[in-house]
Amino acid sequence: QFTFLAKPKFLMINFQCRYKTLCKAFATKYGKDPEFVSRAPGRVNLIGEHIDYCGYSVLPMALTQDLSLAVGKNTTTTLRISNVDGNFSEFDGDISTFTIDSNKPAWYNYVLCGIKGVTESRELTNLTGLNIMVDGTVPQAAGLSSSSALVCSAGLATAHVFNCNLSRLKLADICMKCERYIGTQGGGMDQSISFLAQHGTAKLISFNPLQATSVALPSGSAFVVSNSLVRMKKADTAHFNTRVVECKLAAQILAAHNSLDRAAIKTLRDVQQLLDVDFDAMLKMVDSSLHDDPYTVEEVAGLLSMSVEDLKSKVLFKNTSEVKAFKLKQRATHVFAEAQRVFQFKSVCSETTNALTQLGKLMNESHESCSRLYQCSCLELDQLTQLCRTSGAHGSRLTGAGWGGCAVSLVPVENLSTFIGLLRSGYYGNLNDEDFNKAVFSTSPGGGAAIYL
Repeated sequence: QFTFLAKPKFLMINFQCRYKTLCKAFATKYGKDPEFVSRAPGRVNLIGEHIDYCGYSVLPMALTQDLSLAVGKNTTTTLRISNVDGNFSEFDGDISTFTIDSNKPAWYNYVLCGIKGVTESRELTNLTGLNIMVDGTVPQAAGLSSSSALVCSAGLATAHVFNCNLSRLKLADICMKCERYIGTQGGGMDQSISFLAQHGTAKLISFNPLQATSVALPSGSAFVVSNSLVRMKKADTAHFNTRVVECKLAAQILAAHNSLDRAAIKTLRDVQQLLDVDFDAMLKMVDSSLHDDPYTVEEVAGLLSMSVEDLKSKVLFKNTSEVKAFKLKQRATHVFAEAQRVFQFKSVCSETTNALTQLGKLMNESHESCSRLYQCSCLELDQLTQLCRTSGAHGSRLTGAGWGGCAVSLVPVENLSTFIGLLRSGYYGNLNDEDFNKAVFSTSPGGGAAIYL
């Protein structure tokens, strides 16, 4: 079971400074103090991009930056959601009957996802209304999981306020599923690390069943996050869901090639498990079974013995039904190679000889695959990661969904100041000190979601 923490000693100063403004904003808005604060961290994924929804393990760590909610009950059934930042719109609705319109993206929809996920999973009725004030230090649309942190913080707050007996694993599972109310068909990395993170260690997150294994990172290194300043909101475009569909279609076609029961195949990992072969064998199979040219909708339908209409209605998601072609070989090649790199990364972390160089090589290979095969990078991210390498990083790669957002770089501790200085002059020359310090920062593994009373 998760433990509700009442201002733990190691966060006393953080609570007094970080959450004082949030609690004051709550009191100003609602006329009384909040009953508690719920927080959930953002994350940086060290390696394992776009493979969680294919069933494969990933290797993230939590940030110290978080999304936090000050929460208190009211005497009605009204749910009120406000933000410390007055530029964000407010929500006012009934806590039992509100709806989430995925066609109209709104920041508070992520709060609604967390509330809806917990109340529906526990079949809660006769709900008391809530007043909520939100604040966050995770950069928005930067690939650091600010949206999932908001879902998790809201889910945790809901579980606490309505006395639900839920483990961290169960809350992670609920939040994985309920974020799909927003329309994004993602995996479970972001929600899992948000709940399962521990101070001082990265985590190997595995799925089906969900579990987290601590991974000690090599000494003498620092992970530096650098924001490309290109904003990408994955819920606002079809890019992310198109990749999910391409992986799903590749799995189905590989299953057909190997006479597997397609009804048992949901992910590329399912294909590998049923065939019981290693990653190298899967990569050879992809190379021989799938062609380089994009697959048309008509070709995919034919290979799967479906009509185009059935393919669109039964397989493609709402915002991918008009996609005309799918790059199946490239996407599957990335997934199997990236999944292999995750385990190689974990193995190298336990070595003492030349570990940093090997980890950097894996990170560089990951970015090249994301950029060339998965096509989820952008010009600015490619330029930024290259600058990071030439400025002294062992390796640098995009982190998060991509198409903008952040890079993460592995940097020798003794070169950290020089590295950051070179980034500032080479990419961030127009930013003032405050904005630069938000865009570029060294980070170490933070803790998971918690309640502060």
